[in-house]
Amino acid sequence: MSERISNISDFLLQLDALKSINRRSYINGGERVENSAEHSWHLAMACWAFAELFPEDYDISKLIKLALLHDLGEIEAGDTFLYSTNRSDAHIEERKCVEKIALHPGNPIGNIIELWEEQEAGKSKEAKLLKVIDRLLPFLHNINSEGRSWQDNGIHKNQVLKMHQFIEEENYEIYGWFISKVEYAVEQGWLNGS
Repeated sequence: MSERISNISDFLLQLDALKSINRRSYINGGERVENSAEHSWHLAMACWAFAELFPEDYDISKLIKLALLHDLGEIEAGDTFLYSTNRSDAHIEERKCVEKIALHPGNPIGNIIELWEEQEAGKSKEAKLLKVIDRLLPFLHNINSEGRSWQDNGIHKNQVLKMHQFIEEENYEIYGWFISKVEYAVEQGWLNGS
């Protein structure tokens, strides 16, 4: 058997570990929590869809690559909950894992670190859209599950507003939709209004 095929097979199995990292967002209205690989796929699809919806000229190929790489560091670092107090340091451990993946002998993708850094910095228009959609999807899961993750973790309206505030500057249309859904969630009792 070809050594190249064996090496890339080992690389793919290393990436498969992302399926074992559970997040706190519930899928299908509360059936179970999603894993990070599912989130990465959903993020890539959502970014592609929004890139087609908006008039900006996005590099869709790059956008999808950024989305697929976005959570690779969680293979070893785990998922850091959006409302966690130690979010500011999560990228350090994630970067170590991404470097390890990039150096894997079966990895044929030469720019993993460069693309991961781009999405992490959030400066390109593709990375900015990614950041917005990355926040939007767990929010959407909360709306669909009647706030289950918010309730499980004692999350309040002011926390949700604070962590999503940057969306107003990036995309006013999405932000307007978001605010209406926050108010709806509070009215329904899914999100503590304080």
